[in-house]
Amino acid sequence: MSGVRVDVWVWAARLAKTRSQATTACKAGHIKVNGATAKPAHNLKLGDTVRSTLYSVERIYRVEAFATKRGSAAEAAALFTDLTPKLPPKPERPAEIVRERGAGRPSKRERRQLDALRGFVR
Repeated sequence: MSGVRVDVWVWAARLAKTRSQATTACKAGHIKVNGATAKPAHNLKLGDTVRSTLYSVERIYRVEAFATKRGSAAEAAALFTDLTPKLPPKPERPAEIVRERGAGRPSKRERRQLDALRGFVR
């Protein structure tokens, strides 16, 4: 096989849930091949870089194999290599402080202790 359409490959690689969603994503410019916006009928070659911005997530893939039919997730994983850089870890936040119901407003001393727990320094 010398190549396959971009929209078919995106669907077979399980980047889009349906073939029509893959076609629509290509038409909308959410699929780029080697840095250029790809039309749905653009033929992919082995080693091409596909950048997809689907479902608010940008991912980068290198084409390793072709498929014209949608298979299992294991078969789909063999179609590409994921080149997406790792996201930095989210900063940790302290757990929210919850007061018992009916405990009333915190006193001045309790407020200072709560602020210290939250990391507010005066």
